[in-house]
Amino acid sequence: MVLLTLVARVRDGLILATSIEGGDDPDHNMVKLTTQAKMLFKKLHQPNTPSVQSVESGAFVFHYLIKDSICALALCEQQFPRRVAFAYLEDIANEFLSQNAHKVDTVTRPYHFLDFDPYIQQAKRKYMDRNRQAMAAVNSELQDVTRIMVSNIEDVLHRGEALTMLDSRAADLRDLSQKYREDARKLNNKSAMKIMIAVGVSLILFVLLRFFYF
Repeated sequence: MVLLTLVARVRDGLILATSIEGGDDPDHNMVKLTTQAKMLFKKLHQPNTPSVQSVESGAFVFHYLIKDSICALALCEQQFPRRVAFAYLEDIANEFLSQNAHKVDTVTRPYHFLDFDPYIQQAKRKYMDRNRQAMAAVNSELQDVTRIMVSNIEDVLHRGEALTMLDSRAADLRDLSQKYREDARKLNNKSAMKIMIAVGVSLILFVLLRFFYF
């Protein structure tokens, strides 16, 4: 079963469209799961983020697919077929871009495309129908998902923190190195000035001695 469907903008994680499928069942803990989905969207702009991925969170799985400037995400139960989930997301992403690609970059408020929900519901009925005939028609459109990465929600949400720490330390080292070079240059300048003064004093003394003794 699909419990939640979201479409977001990749560059900043802004949610563009949504459709909640799970009803009011408190066992689904939708507030926590929706928060996790929003956190996942905030990670999309990081380097090396997979364009297609399944992320496990307890008894549920976030499946997401990045296409052009958007990301389509579906929260499903663990037993829901991955092939169907990604076919569903491909359909959602293609249709959303077909209708709204020219507007995605200009949107400033979340949930701007709530009128996309009817299509989400239509696609859900198409892909979730367990009727054999319906599934046979869908199977021809399903992609191979055996190579799609499966990760844990905690690993994904903390992805990049180690790299950020390394970047921070590298920046600190660069600052220290620059400060060292500046201090060394100042020290060299002071040393050169002292040498010049010493030479100048020596020359003056030499001239004076020659003046008085010769």
